[in-house]
Amino acid sequence: MADMEIRDRLRARANELPLRPGVYIMKNAEDKVIYVGKSKALRNRVSQYFQSGNAHTGKTARMVSLVRSFDYVLTDTEIEALALENKLIKLYTPRYNIKLKDGKSYPYIKVEREEEGFTYITVTRSRKKDKARYFGPYSGVKTPYDILEAMRRIFGLPSCKYRFPKDAWKVRPCVYSQIGQCCAPCKGELSTEEYDELFEQICSFLRGRVGQTQNYLRERMSFCAQNLRFEAAALFRDRLKALEKLCDRQKVVGQPGEEYDVISFFEDEKNACMCAMYIRDGAILDSEYLVIGSDTILASDAICSILCELYTRKEDTPSEIFLDRDLGEEERRSFEEYLLSLGKKVRLRVPERGSKKQLCILASDNARDHAEALCRDEKRKLRGLTRLASLLCLEVVPERIEAVDISNFGNEEITAGFVSFENEEPQRGNYRLYKMRDVQKQDDYASMYEAVKRRLGHRDDLPLPDLLLLDGGKGHVHTVKELLNEEGIDLPVFGMVKDDYHKTRALTDGENEISIAGEQPVYMLIYKIQEEVHRYAYGAAMKSKRKTLKKSSLEEIPGIGPKKAKMLLQMPGGLARVKKATVQELKLIKGINASDAESVYTYFHGEKPDV
Repeated sequence: MADMEIRDRLRARANELPLRPGVYIMKNAEDKVIYVGKSKALRNRVSQYFQSGNAHTGKTARMVSLVRSFDYVLTDTEIEALALENKLIKLYTPRYNIKLKDGKSYPYIKVEREEEGFTYITVTRSRKKDKARYFGPYSGVKTPYDILEAMRRIFGLPSCKYRFPKDAWKVRPCVYSQIGQCCAPCKGELSTEEYDELFEQICSFLRGRVGQTQNYLRERMSFCAQNLRFEAAALFRDRLKALEKLCDRQKVVGQPGEEYDVISFFEDEKNACMCAMYIRDGAILDSEYLVIGSDTILASDAICSILCELYTRKEDTPSEIFLDRDLGEEERRSFEEYLLSLGKKVRLRVPERGSKKQLCILASDNARDHAEALCRDEKRKLRGLTRLASLLCLEVVPERIEAVDISNFGNEEITAGFVSFENEEPQRGNYRLYKMRDVQKQDDYASMYEAVKRRLGHRDDLPLPDLLLLDGGKGHVHTVKELLNEEGIDLPVFGMVKDDYHKTRALTDGENEISIAGEQPVYMLIYKIQEEVHRYAYGAAMKSKRKTLKKSSLEEIPGIGPKKAKMLLQMPGGLARVKKATVQELKLIKGINASDAESVYTYFHGEKPDV
């Protein structure tokens, strides 16, 4: 069917749509969803895509040229359409939509208050529906941990894992309380009122209200000094200095007490990026980048959708958000009403002059720099992978690479670890671990054969890579190639040949060695892969070995579990004395009955005791 006939058919169907709010779902020839959008009047919005006189931008034109059909879902209100649009984007991950990464991967700071007790603060990636308060999400994992460390210095929070006041008196005050770096709830001297006040101050600090925290510390310092508690006053003075040092590292862009967000976009034909700066108490508290991609359509409705998704996740939302572009009255109202339905009253503004306009320009410049840096990084990676393909005479550039290593402790804990890299980045969700079943003794070749065979058996669940690297030499490569020939699988396989320092110096195809010593991008990539696969395989084997070491040999005796084994080992002389003990001596041990004593005696002496 000609393109004009397809467009005419789609336009005719779009003109039949109702003038009601809803979501439209664009699909390509393979019936795959490539774009999801929403509108308060479906007929008007969808028909615009297929009007012959409309001049779409490059990305929109490419998307429309691929559309072969569309579905739609009616909603009662535009707010419902916006919520449904976000859900469908998560479900289908369409090529031309802006997509936030999975919320589970964002770090939050969790503030948990014990019943009439102390406040506990942790960093977590899972946000649950409980009584705790969550702050974030933060742009990177380093930010919340830095904040947590700063709060321990400012508020004197304990670093131990005890629960207070429940565990008060169970532990002695540590050295941190002696040097004034911990408020020592273990002493049991803090009142419920002090717990409450500390909890509120912590939450206030996490909302970015640093000035309020400074006032709190000054008041406490002054109160202690007036009551001649000079040591306590000195502690609050030191905490106040720690807070001031933290403030000095933050970029001040507004007046004390100001709270707002600034969001700008950068877009060209190669890629696009969003930069969000979160200003609290007049300073930039955090900033976040979202790489949008070269195919994504950066239209007003798409931006509105991604902003709704972003602020649905955030605990702390200011009353004003400044944007570098006008989304139009319809999208602006949709955004504000959607957040209002979540209990967040927000005003979306586009500054035309002044400091807020300069901040939008600054955020846009940061978005451009971030996008260009990522583009340069992608080019560097492509050069390294292209050079690797050239050195190994591969038919395609190996975007997906897997590596396997065998780790063991003699004839025990023989473990194979597979790691997966895509465009030089580790894909930990695709890592695989196999404990040897058929191989019962140390044999690297047999272990490699079994490991790769089992990996090939799961190729329907996880497709095979473009290149398989073995932590081994020519013998390992020959072993795996024989297996691939048996299975009828064509997969490039190379061994990572190490030097005397256990670092990869060359790759081998089983016959020849290809040196990578003078190829820095290739060498760094292979080095990173080899280190990662060794860490993964060895770590798994070591973890399994630790479990066996923790288990006492006494637990092999019928009727003796971990608790009774521990009781037996409390016998003076330890295990050596238990081996020589008589039944009568064993019965004297608390928790060991006559049957247990006879079982232990029989196990070590090889015969039943004389009764």
